[in-house]
Amino acid sequence: MADTMAPRVPEALLRAYEKMWQEATHHPFLEEVKAGTLAPERFARWLVEDYHFVRHLFKMQARLAAAAPRRDIDLISRGLRALVDELHWFERNARRLKLDLTLPMLPECKAYTDFLHSLSYEPYVAQLVALWALERAYLESWQHASPAASPYEEFARRWTSPEFEEYVQALEQAVLQALEDAAEHERAAAAEAFYWVAYHERRFWDMVYYGT
Repeated sequence: MADTMAPRVPEALLRAYEKMWQEATHHPFLEEVKAGTLAPERFARWLVEDYHFVRHLFKMQARLAAAAPRRDIDLISRGLRALVDELHWFERNARRLKLDLTLPMLPECKAYTDFLHSLSYEPYVAQLVALWALERAYLESWQHASPAASPYEEFARRWTSPEFEEYVQALEQAVLQALEDAAEHERAAAAEAFYWVAYHERRFWDMVYYGT
């Protein structure tokens, strides 16, 4: 469980939960993507579960856009448009690989998406920190897996592109401003949200790698 510390800057959160963050962004799944040795059934499991996750992330992010101050609306809306493109991209790959996207979510994916939906009851800054944290976790995870070997290089490139990196950096700047403006209890909620993103990111990789 996160403690009551409420750092004002994103880097302080990364330092406060350094071990958890390392586990969330460095995983055997990613190492095997890089080596090209990941079993196809593990990759298929990841693609289906990540598709479910993105569908629910879109809903969470739409609620975030509704709560956002004017200064953040363009940025969050840009992310929403990217998620729509990402859903189409997942669907094209699922058709190509003959994967069933109608399968129910595995328990950990559902737990993660339930957490995303629960954020709508939290202060805006906590929701924004969670979005930044999960996007940064994906950026760092796929950077760790890059350059990926065939047949996974396309997937690593998608989440290590200069455009995605710039988006994550823009979210970080928005987080800096939101934390600066936040009250103490709101910063505490933001730290708590960061903790749970790191927790669920590691659990998600475990789920798709080990099948649990």
